[in-house]
Amino acid sequence: MDWKKIRTTFDLEQLYPHHILEKFHDTSKGIWSNVPDENWYDWKWQLKNRVEDIETLKKIINMTKEEEVNFEKCSAKFKMSITPYYASLIDSTDSNCPVRMQSVPYSEEMNILDTDMEDPLAEERDMPVQGLTHRYPDRVLFYASNDCPTLCRHCTRKRKVANPSAESQKKQIEDALDYIRQTKTVRDVIVSGGDPLCLSNQKLDYILGEIRTIKHVEVLRLGTRNPCTLPMRMRDDELLSILEKHQPIHLNTHYNHPKECTREALLATTRLSMAGCTVGNQTVLLKGINDSPEIMTELCHKLLLMKVRPYYIFQCDLSEGIGHFRTKVSKGVEIIEKMRGWTSGLAIPHFVVDAPGGGGKIPLGPNYVVGHKDNKLTLRNYEHKEYDYYEPEED
Repeated sequence: MDWKKIRTTFDLEQLYPHHILEKFHDTSKGIWSNVPDENWYDWKWQLKNRVEDIETLKKIINMTKEEEVNFEKCSAKFKMSITPYYASLIDSTDSNCPVRMQSVPYSEEMNILDTDMEDPLAEERDMPVQGLTHRYPDRVLFYASNDCPTLCRHCTRKRKVANPSAESQKKQIEDALDYIRQTKTVRDVIVSGGDPLCLSNQKLDYILGEIRTIKHVEVLRLGTRNPCTLPMRMRDDELLSILEKHQPIHLNTHYNHPKECTREALLATTRLSMAGCTVGNQTVLLKGINDSPEIMTELCHKLLLMKVRPYYIFQCDLSEGIGHFRTKVSKGVEIIEKMRGWTSGLAIPHFVVDAPGGGGKIPLGPNYVVGHKDNKLTLRNYEHKEYDYYEPEED
């Protein structure tokens, strides 16, 4: 089946049996019900009509006077921007709606803790040139854009994406490309942002094409939340042709809750995989949103049905104004333990803490070794049953 023949959510019926499709809900346009389909499914229209003011927001959700006052204070520091599509997923009457909590400013964001940092991962410190972080020996993080379809309230890079003056400039992109060309140890380039799929097709094609001409670069990755917050981007045939042209591409996206797994999102990830991309997911562990084994398991099961491999669960970073989203680290370990053995390993992501101060990703998980004496290891399984394993004796 050619991806060019899969253009609408109705076409998904050619690929998936009904009992699979029924796990993904259809979406409505919400307050945009009068918008013609040709506009609604146009990614550029979605970007131009993002929700960025309280008057539009009040048409989408019920707000108390106190929430309105808190909104004005918070959005002055951390800008709000929500695509109409993603806003249409919000439950207007539920203040704890997981989509609302990720996209609408809350007063808690003004509570800057002593432990919060503007740049918790020291990305700026490890920049040999502006717009590129080089921390690990063989890979670099390339910031191609500072724009995002929706500005996530839990974003670790609020300092960049909420600041329109920080937009990536042409010189910055060229300097980053020159650095990659000259640094022979770089074999893996992660094109991120912001969100690189907010770039025009022409700019994205240029960046990916230039990277593909560098012989020592083997792995090319894209980090994007477009499949979740702006899946209409993947209805663009020109974009998919560009991605197909520059394969192999490993694309990591960002779903945090099963509510985000719609038929439109399924169409987006299906088209990406049919165009040759391997698609993974990086979830952020968020208090009150996905901090339970049941929700995380449901999310990961749906991701696999979407041909998306659960890759990481990130402990929420120490960025400014997102302390209310953070859980105890033990909660992430507990989630992994309650998934392991009770679902397939394919559905279980790695739980990692991105060490504050630029220490890199540290994987954490349950301890299954309960004893070690001489050459005998005593291990426990997911049911807490113990088994002995004998290692070879050392010479």
